[in-house]
Amino acid sequence: VQLQASGGGLVQAGGSLRLSCAASGRTFPSYGMGWFRQAPGKEREFVAAVLWYGSSTHYADSVKGRFTISGDNAENTVYLQMNNLKPEDTAVYYCGIQTRKYGSSDGPYQSDYWGQGTQVTVSS
Repeated sequence: VQLQASGGGLVQAGGSLRLSCAASGRTFPSYGMGWFRQAPGKEREFVAAVLWYGSSTHYADSVKGRFTISGDNAENTVYLQMNNLKPEDTAVYYCGIQTRKYGSSDGPYQSDYWGQGTQVTVSS
């Protein structure tokens, strides 16, 4: 499975960016797609995910109300609309795809494959 992310860049605080990601290869079955991010010196953290079955979305508390995730199961694509960006949103953003079924104790979403990441930099 290969994932290609794009859309990162440099933006001023309060601005917007839209990230895109497309998965290809052996993506079936696919339970959902999502985004994580990693800032310098910090661990990778969950940002948002969309699950195909039930069409549910999940967000980290830090991005609720500012970020919107959407996707297309048939096309294996996922998007992240990021509004009102803050300097603390600066990170490398990674898209992922879940191709295995997990238990409820694993949380709503797990990435089994990752893309190469796209840099988002928000200046103050």
